[in-house]
Amino acid sequence: LSLKDTEIAKLTEQLKAAEKSRETAVELAVKEKDSRISQLSAQLELKDKDKENALEKLTSENSVELEKLRSQLDKKDLEITIQVDKARQELEREKEEQKIEYEHQIRTRDEEIERIKDYRLRMSTKMVGESLERYCENEFNKIRMTAFPNAYFEKDNDSTSGSKGDYIFRENDENGTEIISIMFEMKNQVDTTEKKHKNEDFFKELDKDRREKNCEYAVLVSMLETENDFYNTGIVDVSYKFPKMYVIRPTFMIQIITILRNAALNSMKYKNELETLKRENLDITTFESKIEDFKKKFSYNYGIATKKFNEAIDEIDKSIKHLQAVKDALISSERQLRLASDKTEDLTIKKLTRNNPTMSEKFKALAKADTSDLPDTDDQPTDQT
Repeated sequence: LSLKDTEIAKLTEQLKAAEKSRETAVELAVKEKDSRISQLSAQLELKDKDKENALEKLTSENSVELEKLRSQLDKKDLEITIQVDKARQELEREKEEQKIEYEHQIRTRDEEIERIKDYRLRMSTKMVGESLERYCENEFNKIRMTAFPNAYFEKDNDSTSGSKGDYIFRENDENGTEIISIMFEMKNQVDTTEKKHKNEDFFKELDKDRREKNCEYAVLVSMLETENDFYNTGIVDVSYKFPKMYVIRPTFMIQIITILRNAALNSMKYKNELETLKRENLDITTFESKIEDFKKKFSYNYGIATKKFNEAIDEIDKSIKHLQAVKDALISSERQLRLASDKTEDLTIKKLTRNNPTMSEKFKALAKADTSDLPDTDDQPTDQT
């Protein structure tokens, strides 16, 4: 439309120029004729009737020539007018065609927008996230064998801690020492989602996953907050909120891996020395732990032995007390037996028959029956009595 407007303006300028040229030509012709007429008039003033006839003839010729010139100018004006009308009609026709074409393009674009909206409405947030994950994985796999032949970049399938990230990147050197490890989290968002998440909503969980999976860095690959100029710079360091954490747009995934990997390679010497110190400290710690374990076990066994020894001493003391009681009982019994023996030895017939007439008579009868065999009661031995 702008080109056609320009063409119309150009033709209009040409028409104006032609009209001006025609007016100029007429003026020049009139002036020229007036000049010639003036000349002829001057000549006619000097001549007679022949001059007047010649003047009339010349005037007539000039009139015819003037009419011819005017006719040519009118024809030229008509041609220009026809060209302008034709150009206007052509422009109108092209405008109409372009209008139809633009309307078709607009309808096509609206249909495509509706199709995309419908597609996005049918897509779940999980599908959108998986699309971003596939994009990042494909970008990495394109250069895996050339740039990262010893690297591991796979999905985090370990959910034993209750949560898991999306991808883990690890790379070791020839000795098996870890060069770098990164926990990746991919976040996308459907445009029609009512709740618009922010990048900060995922920082805490990402830091938790990084620490639980023993990763050195954490990177959030995000399509959230697309209007935020802070995150649109590409790579944003957010370690002021959580240590060793970055937020990037998907196109900067390989760059962030390369930057962090190069920084890790520069510090590899110090890391190897640190690993050596760790191994030495681990040996010392293992020795000390074994000593402490021996001390604990010895202390435990010593405590049990001491307890058993004290229990044995207590039992011996109890046994001694019991034996002492038995000894005391035996001593008391011996004393009672001795008293009984003394009482037995002190027992005689005289004492038995004293104040007992019946027994006295019995013994006297026995004594009369066998006087020879029966000794005097006063001299009778205690055992025979």
